[in-house]
Amino acid sequence: MGELPLDINIQEPRWDQSTFLGRARHFFTVTDPRNLLLSGAQLEASRTIVQNYRAGVVTPGLTEDQLWRAKYVYDSAFHPDTGEKVVLIGRMSAQVPMNMTITGCMLTFYRRTPTVVFWQWVNQSFNAIVNYSNRSGDAPITVRQLGTAYVSATTGAVATALGLKSLTKHLPALVGRFVPFAAVAAANCINIPLMRQRELQVGIPVTDEAGQRLGHSVTAAKQGIFQVVVSRICMAIPAMAIPPLIMDRLEKRDFLKIQ
Repeated sequence: MGELPLDINIQEPRWDQSTFLGRARHFFTVTDPRNLLLSGAQLEASRTIVQNYRAGVVTPGLTEDQLWRAKYVYDSAFHPDTGEKVVLIGRMSAQVPMNMTITGCMLTFYRRTPTVVFWQWVNQSFNAIVNYSNRSGDAPITVRQLGTAYVSATTGAVATALGLKSLTKHLPALVGRFVPFAAVAAANCINIPLMRQRELQVGIPVTDEAGQRLGHSVTAAKQGIFQVVVSRICMAIPAMAIPPLIMDRLEKRDFLKIQ
């Protein structure tokens, strides 16, 4: 077996992103929760493999599958711009277990004001950590900006949840089940732009097809942040808009009827 060639482009995803299957395989790998169980030594080993390969040094005996595995482990734990290790719950591999837990609790404990406030606060705290951990390295955010975004998003989410909760008291129970989704949608419209306001001020890097940096673009930053807001809201639909419909029907049946 010969030495691994240096022409494998690990700057890009392994699978063809022009196909649905390729995109699905890429994102399933990026968000794989099993990466959360990796030790610090395993993460550092993956970082060494990736950095050496980018520098033109191939680890002896390294196979292509091992290289790609190291690349995705590295991407799951380290910031792509700064190279800093991302806090555990801010990593993409934490998205599934964290969001499942928080979303489930928001949909379950929506009737009482204290639990509404608590779980909306937990959700926005988690979102703030994720947004900060995955910020652009070219547009650092200050502690003041972080605090402003966090407080504003949390206040917006809680105010939306409590306001809608009050308005839906005399409406069918099904309507009240959508209050958590509305609060999350409103908070995303506040949280993300504020958390990434630096990018709106100075722009984000723009490169050509060869990867050469051409400059910074505020227009690209606005477009990107808008797409993130829309995608975050759409991503919440399957977990926060469909279960209320299912649970409303199930709870009317004898085996799951709430006494």
